[in-house]
Amino acid sequence: MNAVEHLSDRVEAVQLDRRRNMELQRRERVFNDTFRTIGVDKDALDHQVKERREKKQRQANELKVYTDELLCSDRAACILEQRQKKDEHLLNEAIVQFRQQFQQPASRREFDLNDPELLKKQEGVRMLPGLAGEDLAQKDRLRKQQEQLRAWSLRQRDELERAKHGLQQEMHQYAQSSLALDTRALELQKMEEQSKRAAAITAKDFNLALAAEITHRHLQEHHEEEENNQTDILNQLNGDLLMENPEQNISVLGLSRLRRDCYKGMSPKELQQYMQYQLQQAEDGKRAVMEQREKELQEHHERMTSARAALLLERQQARINKELRRAMDNTNAQLAQAHDAQNNHLQDVYSNIPDERYFSQFNTSSR
Repeated sequence: MNAVEHLSDRVEAVQLDRRRNMELQRRERVFNDTFRTIGVDKDALDHQVKERREKKQRQANELKVYTDELLCSDRAACILEQRQKKDEHLLNEAIVQFRQQFQQPASRREFDLNDPELLKKQEGVRMLPGLAGEDLAQKDRLRKQQEQLRAWSLRQRDELERAKHGLQQEMHQYAQSSLALDTRALELQKMEEQSKRAAAITAKDFNLALAAEITHRHLQEHHEEEENNQTDILNQLNGDLLMENPEQNISVLGLSRLRRDCYKGMSPKELQQYMQYQLQQAEDGKRAVMEQREKELQEHHERMTSARAALLLERQQARINKELRRAMDNTNAQLAQAHDAQNNHLQDVYSNIPDERYFSQFNTSSR
């Protein structure tokens, strides 16, 4: 039983300490000017700053790794390039050495043609039959050359004769074809002239017939136009427009409407009625002016009367306001005296003024 009680006491003590710590933390947050006035979550900001720093560090590490790999790749490339150059140099040396050992000029098939020491290697001097520089076949060679020249001359003469004969035949054929073409051209020219002459005759006949038809039609149209003009003149002379028929002024819309295109002016009776109407309008205008003047005079008299009444009322209101102001000033003076007396009485009664200890007891808890 005692063990249970001790355990519960410890639990309560732990809970009390936890609540006390929470209260202290809350009080620190509440009375902290930064959190209270700005409303900034410092933990979140610290976490963001930490994440940003970690990100920068991670990027720096990645950049360093990339740089190291790039340097390593450059070194490997340089080593491979040097190795390749070395291999090429060794290969060229091997090729040169192989050529010097196994590809000598003396081992070629055509070396005997280009051997500079060929004469030195011969065993003895070989001479052609006959004297040096002697032409033993000169007669045969000259005879063959003459025969060949004679054959060429005969062949050229035959070719020239054949060419002349062919040229003569071509000239004869050209002359015959030219004569045939000229004859055909003359025939075509004659046929063309005949066709042109026939076409000109046909066109002339057609134009003459057309001119005669046009002349006849113009005469007929002129005659019809003259008849129409005479008929129109007669109709105009006998029409309502020139005869000034008063009935033509009446519109189809009614007797009160007139036609503008046929109106010739007012009749004497209408003029007299119009003058009487104008005189009546002038008299009505004068009467309206007189009535307007009388109305304005009456309104002016009423305005003057109203202005005098308003002035009297304004003066009376000013006197009333002055009396009210005087009464209000007296009342305010009495109230001021009473207020001063009350303040003096309160200073005598309440002499205990609050100091800093009175205000320090507030805001001591977050609740």
